[in-house]
Amino acid sequence: MLAPTFSLPNQNGEMVSLKDYLGKKVVLYFYPRDSTPGCTTEACDFRDALPKMEGAVVLGVSADSQKKHQNFIAKNDLPFDLLVDEEHEVSELYGVWQLKKNYGKEYYGIVRSTFLINEDGYIEQEWRNVKVKGHVEEVVAAIRS
Repeated sequence: MLAPTFSLPNQNGEMVSLKDYLGKKVVLYFYPRDSTPGCTTEACDFRDALPKMEGAVVLGVSADSQKKHQNFIAKNDLPFDLLVDEEHEVSELYGVWQLKKNYGKEYYGIVRSTFLINEDGYIEQEWRNVKVKGHVEEVVAAIRS
């Protein structure tokens, strides 16, 4: 399936478009919120695995603001862009903006998901409802296969 194309601002307000990365593999991961335990672990796992990713580009997406993304990047020394999807347009395009339940409350939010997009812009593999532990290793294995 062709990956839905998009343009979103990164943590510095610069527009980032999926089409900018044609010719490279892209790991597009959606996560609920900056600086929460699971999201921090996931971001740091991607950071630490980058050397094993054979030149793939990692892009994180959440509904957090530029300022929150800047703080999250600085605090965790993240070497990749975090994209701002405050209106959750791209999250909806990828089907990851969903009704969630937590402690009996219902609300809409991002369901942790990752998409591996190949050099031609097609979704090669997707992981939905991701559990953080061991996830990045699965992504690295998929890139290398």
